[in-house]
Amino acid sequence: MNRLFVIVAVGLILAVGFGCGSNEGPVNDGRLSIVATTGMVGDAVKEIAGDRVDLTVMMGPGVDPHLYKATKGDVDAINDADMIFYNGLYLEAKLTDIFEKMSGQKTVVAIGEAIDSSLLRFPAGAEGHPDPHVWFDLTLWQTAVGKVAEALAEQDAANAEYYRANAQAYFDTLSALDEWVQEQINRIPEQQRVLVTAHDAFEYFGRQYGIEVRGLQGISTVTEAGLQDITAMVDFLTDQKIKAVFVESSVPRKTIEAVVEGCRSRGHEVVVGGELFSDAMGEGGTPEGTFVGMVRHNVNTIVESLR
Repeated sequence: MNRLFVIVAVGLILAVGFGCGSNEGPVNDGRLSIVATTGMVGDAVKEIAGDRVDLTVMMGPGVDPHLYKATKGDVDAINDADMIFYNGLYLEAKLTDIFEKMSGQKTVVAIGEAIDSSLLRFPAGAEGHPDPHVWFDLTLWQTAVGKVAEALAEQDAANAEYYRANAQAYFDTLSALDEWVQEQINRIPEQQRVLVTAHDAFEYFGRQYGIEVRGLQGISTVTEAGLQDITAMVDFLTDQKIKAVFVESSVPRKTIEAVVEGCRSRGHEVVVGGELFSDAMGEGGTPEGTFVGMVRHNVNTIVESLR
């Protein structure tokens, strides 16, 4: 963690003042002003709150939340917001201290932390932090979405039933999506159910839907994969005769391309099976720009390549 960045960022927020944002209710036009960090969190807020809120999403397509630093525009939006929703579980590593300090001034909700810790993964080498990529297990993500609905209903009691009804409809959508994902993964022959990606973002997905997952980097992209990591992956792919690996929209392709080239030098052909959305969704206005569309894209890409 860059402590100087945290001190400067918090100082900027305090210098502007917290007067424009409070936890006393909606802004003057009757709508809450909300900031969400990632596209996945923002999509959950949008599905539940609809047009009853003014929503700002900090991180757009292709943005890596592990490395993200707040801009001046972010600071202004955060300061003016009634509520802030973030994933938590140390996904937004460089913003975590800021949000924790602000929680005494306005409503700040880490939705991933609503999930029972016994259901979280705590990978070796992650300094005791849980794997934050909980949205890829749709049953866990329902719990996080429930936290969004609960916080909105508490903040804006006049619209509480509206939020709860929308949340129930979204739960139903996620339940149907969960069943569809399992059906699609079951189409892949068992011996070919191995998902190799740039960083370790899909372990919850693998645990829930029965597919082995290997990532070149750990759960965070802060530390790049080294030569030893690449060599180990080349050994694994060559030994197991795996034919496809996947790049991610928010992670540079160079390490995966190095793996492909390493396999080729060993006489084993591996192709890039496609691009997956891991820590960021797709462009707005496209199917992949919604959470459900992003999941469907990922699953279709995985199944088509591994079958």
